[in-house]
Amino acid sequence: MTVSSDAWRGKGSTSSGFQPETAAAQMQRLMYEVKRVVVGQDAFLERVLIALLAQGHLLIEGVPGLAKTLTVNTLAKTLNGSFNRIQFTPDLLPADLVGTRIFNQQTSEFSTVLGPVFANLLLADEINRAPAKVQSALLEVMQERQVTIAGQTHRVPSPFLVMATQNPIETEGTYPLPEAQVDRFMMKVLIDYPSEEDEFVIVQRVIAGGAQVSGVISPEELQALQVQCRHCYVDPSLIHYAVKLISATRFPARYGLDALEGFISFGASPRASIGLIEGARALALLRGRDYALPQDLGDLVPDILRHRLVLSYTALAEGKTADTLIQEIMKAVPMPDQPLEANVR
Repeated sequence: MTVSSDAWRGKGSTSSGFQPETAAAQMQRLMYEVKRVVVGQDAFLERVLIALLAQGHLLIEGVPGLAKTLTVNTLAKTLNGSFNRIQFTPDLLPADLVGTRIFNQQTSEFSTVLGPVFANLLLADEINRAPAKVQSALLEVMQERQVTIAGQTHRVPSPFLVMATQNPIETEGTYPLPEAQVDRFMMKVLIDYPSEEDEFVIVQRVIAGGAQVSGVISPEELQALQVQCRHCYVDPSLIHYAVKLISATRFPARYGLDALEGFISFGASPRASIGLIEGARALALLRGRDYALPQDLGDLVPDILRHRLVLSYTALAEGKTADTLIQEIMKAVPMPDQPLEANVR
């Protein structure tokens, strides 16, 4: 990248009057408090904060024991928000998720009992173990941020973040998420085993009794940060870059990727383009800027796209993965090296 960061500041990038350094400092305090309990997993924690700022949802894939539940629970405490965990099972019903109407014999009236989705942070553990009707109920709440029970609409608390986990080592008795439904997750994050050094610290902290965390920001303050995030400037050339990346997943031959034509059955939807831009804004704010840079967007491309590409049987037979194809696409679609002149101060 040969162009200075200042060149990416568009007209009106500071029109909202907020200080990005202050917002970044708040999120860093939040990260520091969570890391008092959660060891390592820096990239995962960063993606969680991006989802919080961009008002997206996360799909997490990792083997058991990698602090997925602990991370969300700790984050809820630092936000002074509410946290619920749902263990998805084959016998789960939509009413167990969103709530239902119960008849009270003493008053001879029906009362509404709201389900566990009414929380600021919701962990949907092993989402692929529940049947499709339960998955659809959760995904509807994620999209609409409200639930209708007996004709009455109930909005979920704000901010609202869903983290759904999948176990990659077991497939027996599971119901894989359909591609049309998994598209509603902003990002899919892969969690790997900790390093030996991190695992040493994990064991030390557990046998020492663990650390206590305190609230850092309130849900209202987080909502204010979400509003500030939407004021971050995004140059039109970055939007063009995002659109080209997504287009390359649908029509690889147009970008000189003829070899990928037989590997991708269906490319990413427009939700991917939106997710890339919203995520780049959030990452820019985390890095103390009120404008996005190409590297902000580039860092998020694998997480935004990996669950949206439907690979063909040929690709699976040849051992291709979504991540390897994404890297090929990123090489073929160059990042913008200068902003559009009309938007430079």
